[in-house]
This record gives sequence, C-alpha cells and structure tokens, in this order.
Amino acid sequence: MKRLLLGATALTLCAGFSGAAYADFTLNILHINDFHSRFDPITGSDSNCNAEDDAAGECFGGIARLKTIIDDTRAKYADGNSLLLSAGDNFQGSLYYTTYKSKVVSDFFNQMGFDVVATGNHEFDDGPEEFMKFIEAAEFPIIGGNFDVTRDENLRGKIKGSFVIEVGGEKIGIIGATTEDTPEIASPGANVEFTDVIQYVRGASEALDAAGVNKIILLSHIGYTVDMDVAAALPLVDVIVGGHSHTLLSNTAEGAAGPYPTMVKNPDGVEVPVVQANQYGKYLGDIAITWDDNGVVTKAEGEPFLIDASVIGNEDFKGQLAELAAPIAEAMGVVIGTTTAAIDGARETCRAVECQMGNLVAEAMLDRVKDQGVTIAIQNGGGLRASIDAGEITVGEVITVLPFSNTLATVDLTGADVIEALENGVSDIENAAGRFPQVAGLKYSYTLAKPAGERISDVMVGSGDSWAPIDEAATYTIVTNNYMRGGGDGYGTFAEGDNAYDFGPPLEQVLADFIAKQGGEYTPFTDGRITVIE
Repeated sequence: MKRLLLGATALTLCAGFSGAAYADFTLNILHINDFHSRFDPITGSDSNCNAEDDAAGECFGGIARLKTIIDDTRAKYADGNSLLLSAGDNFQGSLYYTTYKSKVVSDFFNQMGFDVVATGNHEFDDGPEEFMKFIEAAEFPIIGGNFDVTRDENLRGKIKGSFVIEVGGEKIGIIGATTEDTPEIASPGANVEFTDVIQYVRGASEALDAAGVNKIILLSHIGYTVDMDVAAALPLVDVIVGGHSHTLLSNTAEGAAGPYPTMVKNPDGVEVPVVQANQYGKYLGDIAITWDDNGVVTKAEGEPFLIDASVIGNEDFKGQLAELAAPIAEAMGVVIGTTTAAIDGARETCRAVECQMGNLVAEAMLDRVKDQGVTIAIQNGGGLRASIDAGEITVGEVITVLPFSNTLATVDLTGADVIEALENGVSDIENAAGRFPQVAGLKYSYTLAKPAGERISDVMVGSGDSWAPIDEAATYTIVTNNYMRGGGDGYGTFAEGDNAYDFGPPLEQVLADFIAKQGGEYTPFTDGRITVIE
C-alpha cells in the first residue's frame, strides 16, 4: 500500500491525482471503536473477566483474541483489498492504561497493523502531552479533523485531518472527525479549538474530490445519530465508520440499535452506509463496500463478528500481557469486600436512568463528606466505566469502574443552580451523553418528550428521613468530582459556584472505603430517586 498524508488545506494541491476507476472495486473494511484499553477479556456485562470464567468460555474480546480474528479475517481477502480502522477512544478504561498510559496502546496497535486510527475524545483525557506521545509512537497515521492544533506546542504539525491511502490501485480518502463537545468532556487544553463537524467534513470531502479522490470514508468519533446527520447532509462521503456512542449495529444480534450497515440517503438520493461495532473489542466490524466506475457505492454488505471463546487468542500477545500485568496484579487483586449481586454500571442504564453503580458511587461520595454539611451528591454517568459481578470486589475492579483518577470536590450552589445542573445532565440523553446525573440526597423527575432545558421536575432534597422540595433561593453544598466541578460535561454551573474545593481524596479510594464501611458486604439497589415521566 502507498500512503499519502494530507491536511485539509493540502488536498487542493493534489488535483493531478487520478481517482478514476475502470471497473467495480470492492474494499473490505475491518473496524473497531471505543476500545478503551480493554486488553483483557470481558464478561457479558462488560466487567473484568477472571481466569476461571475465561477458561470456561464465558468471556469475550481481549487483545489476544482481537489479534487472531484480525489476522485470520485479513488473510481471507486474497486480493489484499482491506483496511483496518479504529474509530477512536483507545485510551482510558483499564488498569493497563492507568499504569502504562498511551504506551501500552501504541505498542499493541503497532503490532496489529492498523491502517488509520481516528482521534477520540478520551485521547485528550491526560491532555495534549499524552496524546502527543501516542502520535509519536504510532506506526500508523492518527487523523484529527475538526480541531485546530496550530496553537498547541505539543500537537502542532503532528496530526492531519485527512489521509489518502492506495489499496488495489485505488486511492481511498479517509477523513477524521471528533465530537465537538470534547472540550467539555475531556482535557484538550485551551489551545486546541474544535469546529463544526459537518462544516469541516464538507470542506475536506470537497478538497478530496477536487484532488481526484472519489472514494471517501469518514472515520468518525461523533456518535451514531450524528453520523446519520452527516450522511444525510453531505453528498461526497461514501461510507461512515463511527464510534463514540458505543453502538451495536447488527442484522442478527439481539438488542442491536439498527441494521449493519445503516443506510442513510444523502442529498443526491444515494444511500450511505453507516457502521459501528459496539465497544471494548467485543466485536470486529467487517463491511465490504463496492464502488462502480464513477465512484458511487453500489453495494454494502457485512456483519460485525462477536469475538467469543471460539477465537483462540494470539499466544505472543498473551505473553506480553502477562508481563505487563505482573507488576500490578498483586495490588489490584486485593479484595476489599463482596457484593451480594452484580452491580450494574452499564452505559445503557447509567447514562439514561437511575442505575445501581450510580447509586453506589453517589452514596459513597455523600457519606464521605456528610459531616461537613454536604447534602447532595451528583456524579456523571459517563464517569462510571464498568459493572462489577457478584462475589468478591477487588481494588482492580473499583479502579476499572472509576479509572479517571478524579478527586472528590465540593461547591456551594443555589437550589436554582442545582436544577440548572440537572437540566444539563438530562439534555443529551438521546446520544447517551456521559453528563447524565446519578445522585444521592436528591430526587428528581425528567420528561424526555420535552425540549432540553425544560425536562426537570419534582426536585426533592433529603432532610433526615424525609424529603422536601428544593428551595431555589437556598444555598446547598454539593459533592461531585473535580472534573465536573471544573465545568466538565457541560456543568458550567459548578464552575461558577462558591467555595469550591477540588482536592479531596481520589474517588476510587472513597468508593473502596465506603464498601469496607458496609462491613465488607454490599447489596446493590435502585430506589426510585430518578423518575422518567413518559
């Protein structure tokens, strides 16, 4: 394969390239998204899989199995017309990342033969500095897109918006796009500026087309619904390979959000295939795209492959993981308590309704500071990254649930501010946004049928063993995490509050101490503190 790295502005210089096809051309695209450093296998509920359950064939994914299925699948395409893509969010979500940061991702991804990798919002979690290390270590192009890094000394000149790769004699243009709210949900810093996705992709696709590239893929990290909006708005994008919403698209799997591919008509009436492959390396997306002589997609067929125990993991990768795991296994394996049942921390629940993990974490936060006059806890559902299965709870599982190294934070708000914060929290449920508020010391209702900003009602504050309507004029001290307190996930109200303090104990330590305080045994629950009004 011959590769050409192009920024959006540089594309217009390449108008002499010929992208004309003289026969139908089929490209097999393998893809993952939202891997989140889940190098070890996971259970059916996306929590950590122990060795016993994995040996019993009850677990999924893992980098060793992913390596095997990628190699085996690419080998089937004897003509070599295949691409391996990642739609971003490869950082954050396991002890491997917590311990080794971006190096563990680049080390394994370099060995897997990725052709192009998109930028996810979590690639900015540890700031531009860590993202820079990833870019410099990667042996594959990492594309950005709708963000400007020219003012950031770490990233300036190191990332481009588009990439042209030659496969089977055909030039394929790949455009990157990252969710516009990254500054609110990650830490790109003040010098990285995000712009409108559709506007950027329109310009980049027009530049590719002007350069004679008539096969264009959008490799995006913007979410399934936004992907469909982009497909419907732009005439030159042929295929969208997406991420960010962790969406399972399938023609056979139970609970899939839509068909694989989902076909969306563009302004010219041409159907654009949109694909996504769930999360955590549990599935490998596999879509075959056929273009005609004029560069128009005539066929899109495929189905994501569930990476279960039938896939034998790559032995070399298993050995590398064992070496990495050894230094952290002893500390992370310490048992801090037990749970009488599985604690649900799935994104599908914790970003939309009251969930068991949300209650556990919020109650732990409130318990830690209730003797300081704090009466309300608010935790973003997106900060909860895993479930915990029934039985023993280890330090490692707690850190997997809360991998961001956030600290406990407090701030004084009026009752009106609290309501405003809750409105922000339920403003983007449709896209499974991580801002959804899990709470303690508080009850509220929301109506999804109403427009964002008008959804919250019946807000009640705990008072001893009873509940009272929130007083909009009164001042309440709330506990949250330092990320939200600083305005993350759209909680600007928290950033403007009084008497802010961001330097409490690490959230994972707060949770571990709370579980131990329960006598070592915890029973998960929901109690109706969040009500959905139809």
